[in-house]
Amino acid sequence: MIVTLVYVKVKKEYVDQFIVATEANHRGSVREPGNLRFDILRQSGDPCSFVLYEAYQSEEAAAAHKQTPHYVEWRNVVEPWMAEPRRGVPYDILQPEDPSRW
Repeated sequence: MIVTLVYVKVKKEYVDQFIVATEANHRGSVREPGNLRFDILRQSGDPCSFVLYEAYQSEEAAAAHKQTPHYVEWRNVVEPWMAEPRRGVPYDILQPEDPSRW
């Protein structure tokens, strides 16, 4: 299993549009084979800062996500709204080992 936290800083004037586009990406992502979790988080106290929590069963499933039409559309649409380049950081899951407990 692999988790990637994607850190995103959005220009203030695009926050609402970013949320709508990211929710559409979420809906597609949670239906992908191998997707275990796809959460959208917004930082308390900074409405322009987001974290996407993406969990996949394998590296292959995570890589396949980046080829899906909903991801490609999301990436292309939100790119100009970024205040800085987004940053994805991969993590290994230690606990809980059972994905049903997430």
